[in-house]
Amino acid sequence: MFRSASGSSVDCRKQINLINTFRQLWEQHVMWTRSFIISTASNLGDLQMVTKRLLRNPTDFANELRPFYGDDAARKFEALLTDHLLIAARLVNHAKDGDMDAVKDDRKKWYENADEIANFLSSINPYWSKREWQAMLYEHLKMTESEATKRLTSQYAADIAQYDEIENQALKMADYMANGIMKQFNL
Repeated sequence: MFRSASGSSVDCRKQINLINTFRQLWEQHVMWTRSFIISTASNLGDLQMVTKRLLRNPTDFANELRPFYGDDAARKFEALLTDHLLIAARLVNHAKDGDMDAVKDDRKKWYENADEIANFLSSINPYWSKREWQAMLYEHLKMTESEATKRLTSQYAADIAQYDEIENQALKMADYMANGIMKQFNL
């Protein structure tokens, strides 16, 4: 046990576990999104299984948020993150088909969904800033769309480099999420 800056006892194991849990969830989020992009771009036979696994990610997040925020908030986040993934899937498929009007519409909905996620998260934790979540989510969307575009246009080296940036940014979101929970619940 250690003492936090406020003088309260802190169990470092709880903090490390929380940080690792959210890092794993955000890593899985971007990795399975990448797998979906690759499977879609290359018409791979694993697309249905990859999609199913990707869509488990919102439930996994909800299960980790539930002890802190209750069932309603967990379900709300699960629904918002599921929408995030479904919109992304439509965007990738429309881009693959060359339907740029649909891509534009998907992009608009995707950013609106990011705003909803930022609003929601900032409403349940005073240490999560709407503006900060919005900035991180917008960056995530921009990089993910860039990753998909590079993959769909066979720019594989650039696609891989983009994924490295996505992964680093996902870890920042994970740490921000975990730190907010630790502050709010004095962990």
